[in-house]
Amino acid sequence: QVQLVESGGGLVQPGGSLRLSCVASGIVLRLTAMGWYRQAPGKERELIARISLGGNPNYAESVQGRFTISRDNAKNTVYLQMDTLKPEDTAVYYCNTQFARPSDYWGPGTQVTVSS
Repeated sequence: QVQLVESGGGLVQPGGSLRLSCVASGIVLRLTAMGWYRQAPGKERELIARISLGGNPNYAESVQGRFTISRDNAKNTVYLQMDTLKPEDTAVYYCNTQFARPSDYWGPGTQVTVSS
């Protein structure tokens, strides 16, 4: 059974940084293209970063140049380094496979709040 547990969120001032982690079980991350998603209040969940099987990253325009996705296959963990955070980055952040659908399993997510 797949289980995804996100952590590392919190309250941070604009311009600050956070590093999110996603520990997976029941799925071998090195065999799966993974992504980080976020859902802001009143908005749909969106894919903001993904990493291919070969480790190649791809980002949404809104986070390009500020966020970095990576993974540690030995730890079966995916990371999202978030720098130069903005208030509009406030959302609940989730990890999942690259093409996860709303009806698929989702972890609890981790709340990120960017505010002064």
